[in-house]
Amino acid sequence: QVQLVESGGGLVQPGGSLRLSCAASGFTLDYYAIGWFRQAPGKEREGVSCISSSDGSTYYADSVKGRFTISRDNAKNTVYLQMNSLKPEDTAVYYCAADLAPIATLEPYEYDYWGQGTQVTVSS
Repeated sequence: QVQLVESGGGLVQPGGSLRLSCAASGFTLDYYAIGWFRQAPGKEREGVSCISSSDGSTYYADSVKGRFTISRDNAKNTVYLQMNSLKPEDTAVYYCAADLAPIATLEPYEYDYWGQGTQVTVSS
């Protein structure tokens, strides 16, 4: 059974850090582009970051550039999202998704498999 499970969310103060994990089971991430997306209440789901399977190229939304870092550990079948200098506007449910493609994009419709999401709340 193909499954993606996110973890690492929680409550953090502004300026703090969190590391999200996306663990895959039932398939090997090696050949999949992986994206991180988020959805805040009343807003559309937006792409945050993604990483290609072909060469590990990474992409970031302008709103998180310089603060978030995506990485993958194929040996652990896991992708990470390190989030630093968090802001209240980063509050959302964060999802990881997988697309059987060499090049990653920040477009949600490209992705075939989705996790259930993990809540990130940035508040003092």
